[in-house]
Amino acid sequence: MLNLERLRTLDAVARHGSVTGAADGLHVTTSAVSQQLAKLEREVGQQLVAKNGRGVRLTDAGRLLADHAARILSQVELAQADIEAQRGQVVGEVRLAGFPTAARGLFPRAVAGLRRDHPDLCVRISELEPERGIQQVLRGDMDLAVVLDWNNKRLPVPGGLAREPVLDDAADVAMPADHPLAGRAEVGLEDFAADDWVSWPAGEFCYDWLVFTLRSRGIEPRIAHLAGEHHTQLALIQAGLGVCVTPRLGRGPVPDGVVLVPVRQPMLRHIYAVWRTDAERRPSIRAAVEALREAGRAVEGVQAY
Repeated sequence: MLNLERLRTLDAVARHGSVTGAADGLHVTTSAVSQQLAKLEREVGQQLVAKNGRGVRLTDAGRLLADHAARILSQVELAQADIEAQRGQVVGEVRLAGFPTAARGLFPRAVAGLRRDHPDLCVRISELEPERGIQQVLRGDMDLAVVLDWNNKRLPVPGGLAREPVLDDAADVAMPADHPLAGRAEVGLEDFAADDWVSWPAGEFCYDWLVFTLRSRGIEPRIAHLAGEHHTQLALIQAGLGVCVTPRLGRGPVPDGVVLVPVRQPMLRHIYAVWRTDAERRPSIRAAVEALREAGRAVEGVQAY
């Protein structure tokens, strides 16, 4: 009989494309992955992986068995969900991923609520950008991810994932206190056509959104500085090095010398949770989603500008 953990190892190699990636996803050593693969090859009597440069590739037999392994593991996930649902208790472990401001603005309240209401549930959190969070959920390395899109640019969500809204997060324009528009009650992005911009790193979803949005307003953006953390972006604004869009969730204290002004045409980040549909019935997933929604409602109640 095929060993389930060895099938899980083969599935991880197929999903991650390497022994190292599989080891990271399974939280084991590369040596452990190699040993499991060798044992599985002895069980089936065929070679499942072959060297490919510095990495490995699946043989025809390996791809065939990996396809079966994915289906078997999906059925195991469904069985676990059904058993948990029948028992009706929130127990076990749930792994949450979230982009930085969600991790800062939502996770402390949500995880504390889960610990209070469900003491037998172990919650583990990781900070991941939305695209990577979705990938980790699809791979089974995370149970749930908090991701985002914008009101004018959607983040593609692959099939096989369920989703539920957590909150809508407004964003403002941050500028130096001596900026000519700092005294306005509201502004339009087109008012900053001549300004330098501070943005998220190139290639990230929010960077693409910013460029798309500015161009849609007739602005060819002059992006002068890139920073992933909002605190770093605001420090650059404080130094007089440009302007930036800054969402309210997880923003924290605004440095002296920085002014935030709302936008006439509101810019909203739609923040939602995603998880695999085959885990839909797990009470731990439903409890985590509800805890995030409660945290979102609390944030919405205090972040009105």
